[in-house]
Amino acid sequence: MSYRWPTLADVIDTLHVARVDDHHFVATQLDNPGHHIVGGHIAGQALMAASLTAPGRAAHSVHVYYVRAGDARNPVDLHVDVARDGGTLSTRKITARQDGQILLEALASFNVPFESLDYQQPMPDVADPESLAPIQQQLAAHADELDGHWVAPRPFELRYVDPPPRLAIDLAEPTPRLRMWWRANGSVPDDEVLHSCLLTYLSGTTMVEPALVMRRATPVSTFNALIDHALWFHRPVDLADWVLSDQVSASGVAGRGLTTSTMYNREGQMVCVATQELYFGRGS
Repeated sequence: MSYRWPTLADVIDTLHVARVDDHHFVATQLDNPGHHIVGGHIAGQALMAASLTAPGRAAHSVHVYYVRAGDARNPVDLHVDVARDGGTLSTRKITARQDGQILLEALASFNVPFESLDYQQPMPDVADPESLAPIQQQLAAHADELDGHWVAPRPFELRYVDPPPRLAIDLAEPTPRLRMWWRANGSVPDDEVLHSCLLTYLSGTTMVEPALVMRRATPVSTFNALIDHALWFHRPVDLADWVLSDQVSASGVAGRGLTTSTMYNREGQMVCVATQELYFGRGS
């Protein structure tokens, strides 16, 4: 086995962007064999940069458009513009550039937390994570494929309620719904901003899967690129414990696929809702 995912420490270290001045940050990327910049990772970095300009306020949403691909061997410049600072809400615009070319445009909104009406859609009734096998065990029969891609250690533990993509693509009737539990594969500092950025990274790496399953493909078997990504943070998330991601691909058309993920903590509280649109090209 030679495939290597980034470690949790790699992800955390690179999410901590370097501050150049009040509104300029530099972000180191996670290199990989294809040298492509990981969409969820750079989105998490953009959210981190914006959060550093809004102290005392928590991110409640971020909307990202991916403009063009970048090279993960080189750093990315992040510029944050203060669009608004109100009594309870703040808005930031983030632009990511590499060699002068725009890679990403994003808007993030922050608010001062306060007590108000609290309601949500209930968490689905699924198996507890302790009763499910880790993905490495679920896909042990495919350990020799892709230099061990399926069974290599990951920065997050994944336990699928439904068949994971490598198995789901072989089902007689593929389903657009994919539910999984995830948590950090190691220790994570108790930092609400960091956990939101980690969740942004993680959602960007898994939400592609239901749309791919409907194409009988996996993340490594076909071209796919993130074109937009949005998250709404409803309650603080703790990725040191298990979080359920209920992912559904509601539409696939014109070479695009749309997926929504509703995420819950162990107590059944909805912590985040995310949407993601992917591009698969003309041949899809």
